[in-house]
Amino acid sequence: MFAVIAVKLVATASVVIGVSVAVSKLGPRLGGIIAGTPIILGPGYFFMLQERPVEFIQSAALSTLHALVATLVFSICFVMTAGRMSALASLGLATLCWIPSTLVFTATPGGIWGAVLLYCLVLLVAEGIRRALGLGQPVVIARSGWFDLLLRGLLAGVLVSVATTVAARSGPLLSGVLVGFPVGLFTIGWTLHERYGSHVARATVTIAQKGMLSLVAFAVVVALVADKLPPMVTFTMSLLASLAVSAALFLVSQWQYRRADTLTPLSGEKP
Repeated sequence: MFAVIAVKLVATASVVIGVSVAVSKLGPRLGGIIAGTPIILGPGYFFMLQERPVEFIQSAALSTLHALVATLVFSICFVMTAGRMSALASLGLATLCWIPSTLVFTATPGGIWGAVLLYCLVLLVAEGIRRALGLGQPVVIARSGWFDLLLRGLLAGVLVSVATTVAARSGPLLSGVLVGFPVGLFTIGWTLHERYGSHVARATVTIAQKGMLSLVAFAVVVALVADKLPPMVTFTMSLLASLAVSAALFLVSQWQYRRADTLTPLSGEKP
């Protein structure tokens, strides 16, 4: 078992680090789309699709959807507290909110579409809080250093390897929830808070809230087609759906940015 865990850890960490490096090298357009890929859900479900029965996969995907709703609660808690607390204190409190939120959401009825509706409702709350706090685009372009990449890769590797081996023996709920833990938001919030201050960290996390819709798309497709298609076809379709949503979100954000720039009066002009 330890050899299997080690292989999964190294494989997942390599994917996470590789995608993160690619995002910084490919420029804002293509990099922005790739940044929305399920770099933790992807490896997690790649292994589960190879090793677990269809019923396990579908139940795990539903649990992941509920965990993603709880991740919105995590981000809301961080955004509301990071301005007054240290990075680790606010992230610790956010994690303490994530755990019971996940347990509550996994008990809600409605299946896949109920979970999607729940995500959209909580996202509206998160967007309202973002607007109320006046958080816009980050004021700096923050690039990840090697410490950030290695930390993110290690945490993701540990999470995926445990979720798909040890936790899988306890059933699909625990596996699905673990791969939905917000490793990316945790490391991003921590490093940006320490380097650039709370405003940049909070603004970046609020942008990620809508970007998580690509992860929702991945989990939804897994849950819907796992019993109809072969494992690798299911994985490929889920990844393509995630990329499509990420691309759509990126194009919308670019349009909004250009529109706002066009409507902004030039210096010296009367409004």
